[in-house]
Amino acid sequence: MRVESHPWAVSVQEAFHIQEELRERLVLEDVPDPPKTIAGVDVSFSRGQDLVHAAIVVLDSESLELIETVSATQQPVFPYIPGLLSFREGPVVLEAYEKLGGAPDLVMFDGQGIAHPRGLGLASHIGVLIDRPAIGCAKSRLIGEFKEPKQKRGSMRTLSIQRKKVGVVLRTKDQTKPLFVSPGHRITIETAAERVLGAGRGYRLPEPTRRAHHEAARVKRERGG
Repeated sequence: MRVESHPWAVSVQEAFHIQEELRERLVLEDVPDPPKTIAGVDVSFSRGQDLVHAAIVVLDSESLELIETVSATQQPVFPYIPGLLSFREGPVVLEAYEKLGGAPDLVMFDGQGIAHPRGLGLASHIGVLIDRPAIGCAKSRLIGEFKEPKQKRGSMRTLSIQRKKVGVVLRTKDQTKPLFVSPGHRITIETAAERVLGAGRGYRLPEPTRRAHHEAARVKRERGG
């Protein structure tokens, strides 16, 4: 399954230009049909060996039963620069994605969507390239202001940048640290939060990214130590 790409081994200024071009193509509206399949994406680094690993799991959206698992490992072609992490992670994510038997209806990323200094985190960057509904579901804040949500599951607060709403801070489990949810592509903020809550199974992380996290850790142990 081939997807759109672009050069990844570029200068910082070229990376900024690519981000600007992709940001103009973002669609922050819902697709009409609810997803039948949901993919989770996570990336792990073997820093001593300079390897980056990506894992993607595809689940049935109703039962959350596993349908497919793929992974890939590469050497990164772009240095670590805050705000440009997708240039380190993007190539290996796309390599793994191309191994899937079919395109999932929705993709959840352990990372940011539009809650990003230039409005294009990993979920938005890859979401545009694969042109699928995508959600950024991060464990920590990259940017934005918010007030702490109440401690009950489902409580949320607005995440904003210069008074513009870019996502929500969502409590996915009682008395547990919240997640930072922002739309990546072809989804609204409200639906993104709904999908993350709907994919929960009693853990802090939604099931797609929770399983992808474990798979990425397994791949890292096997290939990178």
